[in-house]
Amino acid sequence: MSLSDHDKHELLAGRHADPFSVLGLHEVDGKLTLRVFVPGASDVAAVDVKTGRKIVALAAVEDAPGLFEGVAARRKKPFEYHLTVGADGHSWIADDPYRFGPVMGELDEHLIGEGAHRRLWEVLGAHVMTHQGVAGTHFAVWAPNAMRVSVIGDFNAWDGRRNPMRRRGATGVWEIFTPGVGDGEIYKYEILDANGTLMPQKADPVGFGSEHPPRTGSVVRETGGYTWRDDAWMSRRGAVQRFDKPISVYEVHLGSWRRVPEEGNRPLSYREHAEQLVGYARDLGFTHLELMPVSEFPFDGSWGYQPVGLFAPTIRHGTFDEFRAFVDACHAADIGLILDWVPGHFPEDPHGLGRFDGTALYEHADRREGFHPDWNTLVYNYGRAEVANYLIANALYWLEEHHIDGLRVDAVASMLYRDYSRKEGEWVPNKHGGRENLEAIDFMRNMNTAAYGESDGVMTIAEESTAFPGVSAPADAGGLGFGFKWNMGWMNDTLSYMSEDPVHRKFHHSKMTFGLHYAFSENFILPLSHDEVVHGKGSLLARMPGEGGDKFANLRAYYGFMWGHPGKKLLFMGGEFAQPAEWNHDSSLDWHLLDHHNHKGMQSLVRDLNRFYTTTPALYELDAKPEGFEWVEEDNADESVLVWLRKGRGDTPPVLVVSNFTPVERPARRIGVPEPGRWAERINTNAEAYGGDGRGNMGGVHSEEIAASGRPVSVTVTLPPLTTLFFELER
Repeated sequence: MSLSDHDKHELLAGRHADPFSVLGLHEVDGKLTLRVFVPGASDVAAVDVKTGRKIVALAAVEDAPGLFEGVAARRKKPFEYHLTVGADGHSWIADDPYRFGPVMGELDEHLIGEGAHRRLWEVLGAHVMTHQGVAGTHFAVWAPNAMRVSVIGDFNAWDGRRNPMRRRGATGVWEIFTPGVGDGEIYKYEILDANGTLMPQKADPVGFGSEHPPRTGSVVRETGGYTWRDDAWMSRRGAVQRFDKPISVYEVHLGSWRRVPEEGNRPLSYREHAEQLVGYARDLGFTHLELMPVSEFPFDGSWGYQPVGLFAPTIRHGTFDEFRAFVDACHAADIGLILDWVPGHFPEDPHGLGRFDGTALYEHADRREGFHPDWNTLVYNYGRAEVANYLIANALYWLEEHHIDGLRVDAVASMLYRDYSRKEGEWVPNKHGGRENLEAIDFMRNMNTAAYGESDGVMTIAEESTAFPGVSAPADAGGLGFGFKWNMGWMNDTLSYMSEDPVHRKFHHSKMTFGLHYAFSENFILPLSHDEVVHGKGSLLARMPGEGGDKFANLRAYYGFMWGHPGKKLLFMGGEFAQPAEWNHDSSLDWHLLDHHNHKGMQSLVRDLNRFYTTTPALYELDAKPEGFEWVEEDNADESVLVWLRKGRGDTPPVLVVSNFTPVERPARRIGVPEPGRWAERINTNAEAYGGDGRGNMGGVHSEEIAASGRPVSVTVTLPPLTTLFFELER
């Protein structure tokens, strides 16, 4: 009946590769034999689950402390049992994990092996459940090259010998059902590599919760108990997230949007954000919020862009369900929620994905392919089917399980090119000898195809800074399949122009017009993001020339130019009230500035720009089509004046946009218009309410049959200094 010396040695050393073959209930020499491993126990017995009567008295195995075995003399068939355990004068009842059968099905196993399990999160990770009539948690993790994997936590004294897991065939998945473990339990995986070397304790790659950093444990989370209340939003979001609809995005870092100084300067919780941030964004007329990454990350200074827990909403602001309540609040306010998503790289923290089972599992083994010199991070091996599947499933997880409306994919350029930020000889060409990362390109196409194919009405957005063609073209037409692309070229050119002294702007006029040469080659978003107010760049206001009021006037005119320009809009928090200081992720925005007229006026301007934009079809209906835009004055560099028309479908009234980027007023300025009638002045960035001096056109101008700008009809307008004006034709 006794175990072999080899089995005993391997169990005691925590090296046994197949503990289910020897622990639990087995037939040995025609008898039902029970074996358990309970280090520190003095006596163990098995009792009937229903009657509580002792079935088997187990005896300590010689020369194997903690191992017990015994024969069920009166039982011929497997039976359900509890264990009664005694140690140090105490006794308790426990369930034996080795009496439970597998949880994962054969189809799951097959799909994981194929790298085709789109709902991977439903199988891997920690799932609270009732299995064979007993409440507990099922743990499953992919570690194909490990000798042994154990789940460890307070429930087993963090002893990797106690709960080694069952290997599931060739897939490399290990699983175990652990009775009595429930929501809130902290756990990790203890792994021996193929050589039996003990790895650093690993967080769960598909964990749904994490400890608060700097602690690094995963946390069991019940994922199925939330009741969604956003059916109305979910049914219509596809109609409002199209390229021919208005989209104005407020980008937010949850840790620094607003803090509570009375409570140690802590950041707001998800629930507080649901009330304060959502209400604020709605009041300002934004259609969407975009959150910098909320997937769990260890280092605050990474702003979330070096995540470890891709499936875990960060605990910094609350629990799993509190995050869902925040999403619900966005939808109740008719605001879409976009998450920054980081499938491009991951940090080398020892508890993370790096060399997860002792091998380069998620990353490339060759550091020329698998290491990012810019961020000191590891690069996913997109050519490995299981890794690509892991990332695609993660995208679907956020879209489906958390009702996220869009994913903005970070650092796409770094994924597209093998030589990104690398010197000659420090990168590996593709199979054709080129610099494109063919595997990453396939991954992005497959991710976008899955996202749009399986989640109704969502959108994906690429942060892509090169001229790679077809980023927002359909994947089946050879594009990458994203819905939108950030227009980084527009942002760089126009901010460079705005930083020039107005007297020199005439020499840089093309920076404001060049974007229209490619404006309709992609579905663009115009981003004034967090990247433009960090690392010594200063705030948007600080980058404007001049002193005092001139800085505000320049920024107001620039916002008017942006909202009148083709492309969706994105503004990083603080920009809406012209925060003078560069963004600091460790402190709150300077909300006290709203007591000052110029800052309050800037906020009022952004509110009015959003409201005019979202209610004026000419500004969005043909946003991605050249027929929706027409230059009136493109080449007036000497005056630094730009004039253009925005047009919608059919009889939609056109909008005339005029920007004057000099501090010189231009009275009685004649401008050609396409139709006669009254052109109402809808927005004047020089209005007193916005902090300007109130010069303008008394609410509108009437056309005259006088030719100008190549048109037979014209209007005479006053162009205040450093101002953008919007005129809409009154039908």
